Amino acid sequence: MHNKTQETHREEKWYDRYVKKAEKAKAKAKAINERREANKKRNEYFSEKRKNPGKFQNTQNESPIPTKPNATFVSQANMFDFSYLPEDATKVLENFDSILQDVRPLNARQLENLPDDIRELSRQLTDERNTRRMGYMNSTEELSAYIRYFMWWNLVRFTRVFASQKESDFDLKDGDYCLDLGSGPLTVVIALWLSRPELRNKRLTFYCVDLSLSTLSLGEDIYLSVASRTPPSNERANPTWNIIRIKGSVGVPIKNKAAFISAANMFNEIRESVQQRPVDLADEHIKTLLNYATENASMFIAEPGMPVAAYFVSLMRIRFLQNKFTVFSPCTHEKRCPMSGLHARYGGSAKWCNFSFQTKDAPKRLLQLSKDAGLPKERAVISFVFAGRRRKMQRTEKTLPKSNELILRIASDPLWLPGNRQGFYACSAVGLVLLVNLSHVHISSGEQITVVLNNKDPLPRDLKSKAGIIVI
Repeated sequence: MHNKTQETHREEKWYDRYVKKAEKAKAKAKAINERREANKKRNEYFSEKRKNPGKFQNTQNESPIPTKPNATFVSQANMFDFSYLPEDATKVLENFDSILQDVRPLNARQLENLPDDIRELSRQLTDERNTRRMGYMNSTEELSAYIRYFMWWNLVRFTRVFASQKESDFDLKDGDYCLDLGSGPLTVVIALWLSRPELRNKRLTFYCVDLSLSTLSLGEDIYLSVASRTPPSNERANPTWNIIRIKGSVGVPIKNKAAFISAANMFNEIRESVQQRPVDLADEHIKTLLNYATENASMFIAEPGMPVAAYFVSLMRIRFLQNKFTVFSPCTHEKRCPMSGLHARYGGSAKWCNFSFQTKDAPKRLLQLSKDAGLPKERAVISFVFAGRRRKMQRTEKTLPKSNELILRIASDPLWLPGNRQGFYACSAVGLVLLVNLSHVHISSGEQITVVLNNKDPLPRDLKSKAGIIVI
């Protein structure tokens, strides 16, 4: 056996290693191009489907959809309504590029190259995510591209999500400590300041943790500039929150327990860099988060709206519930998640929990910059879970609904059903639901819809998705 191994080594030519390296690089480039082409075709398909929905109706093997309502529409609440945002916050978002130009100015040449830099960074964050270096945010060009495009879009997403939550879900007191993991340029901190004006009056300290101190430093400068334009309503309040920058990653020690913990787009990067099952990753990090937290802490986890990220969010939701947390949002119940996204990326039938909104009322210059970079964005997507241990007794209405009342969370774009009828997939306490909208109610992704079922009979089932069918 030993001699055979030696013989094999003697037969290998000195240049074989270079041939293998070239073949490996060629295979890698081919895989990247194939993924890029698949993403392009997918985007073209969904764009055409939105423009011509009737063209994509599939009448084969379709389940019979009831033609008469079996439920009554009661109310709706929008998750992404930008009118929830304070006026001063809206102005900041509209002019965020001007704020960045004051904090981190670019010269004419750098501004001209910005769309190309954004496009290149987008490639690293998508097609080449498995090969990008850990310190990709330390480059001047990449950091400028990140804050002027990705950070701006994330602020648009997070401010809308935060603004739609109940004030009681942010039950922070003077002197509380908060923790933002994977903070980057303090996107979550800035989004909270903009969207929750009542918190601006609180004396809070944020531990902001990231591998790049330069990114944290830039983020603090941006936050201070934003805060100067959006002061607290109470003149006696501190003009800003206290920011403590910490170089490190999840698990780094902090001095005080945190009453609010956030991690946005962080676990997605961790998952890509380790050989670990999502279940094991969730088990490991829920322990770390609990060690950071006060007894009544709340936690916000946000990830990109794609199946594998949504699956991790669903796993964290399970662990929050196991540790006596209440899910504030987006869930309308605390039963099993019917939209976990398990195996969805491999072609499985499971739906994944993600929410989107049309970008037509996003900042105009951000939309133009996206177009210039070749990344036009018609819709913004997010998967998240917001949970806490407070107010457990006050929120039991989630598990004890009124007679025949059911609360749905819309978790899809419109579906076009036979007969040119409009439908939506939704999450509920009775599982996955296909909501058929025969009324004139305008419904969009992320909305919370309350209906009253006309009777207690079992819901008819959609043969394709196995979802219960509710017609309003």
